[in-house]
Amino acid sequence: MAGALSALPLARLALRRGRRTALSGAYVLAAVGSLGMILAPVLGSFLVLLAAAALIGLGNAANLQARFAATDLAEERHRGRDLGLVVWAVTVGAVAGPNLIGPGASLAARLGLPETSGPFLFSLAGMVGAVLVLQIGLRPDPLILAGAHAGGASAPSRPRLVDGIRAAVGVPAAALGITVVVASHGVMVAVMSMTPVHLARAAGHGAAHQPGGHHHADTDTLVLIGLVISLHIAGMFALSPLMGMLSDRWGRLRTMLASQGVLAGAVVLGAAGAQDEAAVTVALVLLGLGWSMATVSGSAYVAEAVTGGRRVLVQGVTDTMMGAAGAVGAAGSGVVLALLGFPGLNLLCLLAVVAVGVWVAAARRGASAA
Repeated sequence: MAGALSALPLARLALRRGRRTALSGAYVLAAVGSLGMILAPVLGSFLVLLAAAALIGLGNAANLQARFAATDLAEERHRGRDLGLVVWAVTVGAVAGPNLIGPGASLAARLGLPETSGPFLFSLAGMVGAVLVLQIGLRPDPLILAGAHAGGASAPSRPRLVDGIRAAVGVPAAALGITVVVASHGVMVAVMSMTPVHLARAAGHGAAHQPGGHHHADTDTLVLIGLVISLHIAGMFALSPLMGMLSDRWGRLRTMLASQGVLAGAVVLGAAGAQDEAAVTVALVLLGLGWSMATVSGSAYVAEAVTGGRRVLVQGVTDTMMGAAGAVGAAGSGVVLALLGFPGLNLLCLLAVVAVGVWVAAARRGASAA
């Protein structure tokens, strides 16, 4: 949620001072948050832990806005590819992060720190490294060089969420792109966050009929959950450059429509094969691939739909709503799972996917007719 709340302030800062300053500022605060996570166990302070976690969320907001920075100077025929490359870069951290827990604990022990502080030593180093890369490499500033302040409609001096919404509503293409990104993210988070719970429940039910088999089932379930989530993350990020190239080649609307088709296949398979571990695994991979297609093509569509200073504001609103959708999806999915079960959760998400897909299909028909 911290990332969602900070998206508009980062967009405002980018409008005033450029991408380099906005992204660097976010990573500096995230570095402070990493330091707080290192010190929280030492101090035994829960408040420090909460504040530090919120600051680290700014790093995620910067990661999201970095994909739009890739489009500031991108050629139209390569905009999707360039955006997808930035999304793909997240794969490194997503894959490496969990594997740094052990080395982090060892490093913390050598420094006389609690083991739980260890992983955040690497986070601190990563944030500082990001700031250095931006300060050295992001010159000239792409947003300033692109002349975002000069062309098209200007943004308010103190942009608010409502200003971005008005700007997006005034451009139907932007509203469509935002809806695709936000709805797809909400669906992905809702299903993904409840999949470990569903798999654990299913394993526990099976173990209840096998005397003495609980410990074995628990171990196997943890391994399965780790594998499913890892494959899901790979689906989200590993092929994002390919999704960008497809978006460039096929067109944004066609790729956005295809993304809703992949997401629909994922949730239908998740509902129909809820009791089959292999089916759930394939469904989660498809869920990640659909999210990747939607995020890359939808973000590129938003970047092309709005011009001038309002473009950055609308991009900030996109990230704000994306973060909010993730928070609502994660919180609400637990209630839905309790009431309707895993199949019901997937079928409810299918309604959202179909609604968005119908809108994209109508927009595509309208564009073809024009």
